[in-house]
Amino acid sequence: MAAAKLDLVLINPCSRPQVYQSLGAQLTAVENPVWAGLMATFCRTKGLSVEIIDAEAEGLDHAAVAERVRHLNPVLAAVVAYGHQPSASTQIMTASGQVCAEIKKTTPDQPVLLLGGHVAALPERTLREEAADFVATGEGLFTLVGLVEALKSPVPALGQVPGLWFRDAGRPRVNPGKPLLGDLDGEMPGVAWDLLPMAKYRAHNWHCLGGRDRQPYAALYTTLGCPYHCSFCCIQAPFKSGEEAAGVKKSVNTYRAWNPDKGIEQIDVLVRDYGVRNIKIADEMFVLNRRHVLGICDRIIARGYDLNIWAYTRVDTIKDGMLDKLKAAGFNWLAIGIEAGAARVRADVDKGFGQEEVYAVIRRVRDAGINVIGNYIFGLPEDDLDTMRSTLDMAVDLNCEFANFYSAMAYPGSPLYALAVRQGLPLPQNWTGYSQHSKDCLPLPTRYLPAREVLRFRDEAFQTYYTHPRYLEMVGRRFGAETVGHIRQMTGHRLERDLLTGKLEVPPTLLPREELAVAPVQAELLPLGQR
Repeated sequence: MAAAKLDLVLINPCSRPQVYQSLGAQLTAVENPVWAGLMATFCRTKGLSVEIIDAEAEGLDHAAVAERVRHLNPVLAAVVAYGHQPSASTQIMTASGQVCAEIKKTTPDQPVLLLGGHVAALPERTLREEAADFVATGEGLFTLVGLVEALKSPVPALGQVPGLWFRDAGRPRVNPGKPLLGDLDGEMPGVAWDLLPMAKYRAHNWHCLGGRDRQPYAALYTTLGCPYHCSFCCIQAPFKSGEEAAGVKKSVNTYRAWNPDKGIEQIDVLVRDYGVRNIKIADEMFVLNRRHVLGICDRIIARGYDLNIWAYTRVDTIKDGMLDKLKAAGFNWLAIGIEAGAARVRADVDKGFGQEEVYAVIRRVRDAGINVIGNYIFGLPEDDLDTMRSTLDMAVDLNCEFANFYSAMAYPGSPLYALAVRQGLPLPQNWTGYSQHSKDCLPLPTRYLPAREVLRFRDEAFQTYYTHPRYLEMVGRRFGAETVGHIRQMTGHRLERDLLTGKLEVPPTLLPREELAVAPVQAELLPLGQR
């Protein structure tokens, strides 16, 4: 009896050389594709057979991926365009489109679906521009299952597949989507770790400062979504069509959580079966709901695991009683969105906390023994040279154990992107141009500065911070002389920038003085997990 045909192959394309330049070889993380792993689990609960090709981890070029797809011969090949964080979905779209084209070139009859955060933000454009047969709106979970089942039929009823964009007589057509997945615990309880090359993942360089081994490593979600409305953020793009189908108001961002028992089950598997100690909680806003945070922490503490974890938070979401528990559970790093040093710049993008609060919270986190990754953005709409200098001055003064310096981007799915399109502002010609580290990086102008000046300031700020004597002294005291050498080596990587060398020409446009329609914060906590 012949073996049953494989239903689904999920593909994480290789994009590191395009996105990170020389940083991708050793400094950046090699992260398991969390969404592809969750999709695999969901499809398995619906009875589908699934494989994952992680080209990023295995170092496979597009031709090698296409050849592996040809060999597996699935009912459907799905290219999953997500990255290390929500904004990374756009920057890997160049590689995602290329691997779709290579699959169709190698096996023209192979059905190919493209999905992910960027795709959800620009579904019709993606269908028109990329060599994929189909595109999924939203999360794409129900689309995956429905499309596989349709393709198994002699006459596929594509019009019945929820959330599917396809070509009908050459013209784009879309089907209504379904509400967001409600039963995370039952239908998508975790990542399909057994389908991933777990030995190949490595942590970020800063995650293991002080001599920890960067492998093994894993990233997982315990919540989905974010209740806040920062104008530069595209986190909610994959969820908007599902929110609309569920009747959620447009001004509300949903925030769903797995039960902490499901979170600890994933960590149990990682520790027991794969020897993982370095973990990223990939939630866009992990430190938010006290009961959820403490539920995860208490379960880790009860097991006595020696973990090295990092997670995201905001200045204004860290509540009394959280920090000591986080540290006891192994949260050695918190990434905090400080964003800007000037109050008017922060307020303009829904970061209305005060300067004193920033300093007080950073002090409390470090007093608890937790290292801080300060996240800063240059080129927000209200930035001028003085406010960007105040942001850099603040970063140097706070002297966090690590810092990420970004230039503001108009990521598809964000209010800034909608504003840029309305005003006809120059946007990157290639999707790689949305990467903070790519050669063709093109940030937004501000209301006072052209994009070139924003990018130049960002790159100079990176060097200023990481070569500052006060920073190097603190790193040596906290992590040792070897780590200081590592930081010096890191600053030796100079990024090539076409915008700064004149190879990328853009007009010296300024952002118009238009108010961003930032909705008030209205978190809708769906009845999932702990309140």
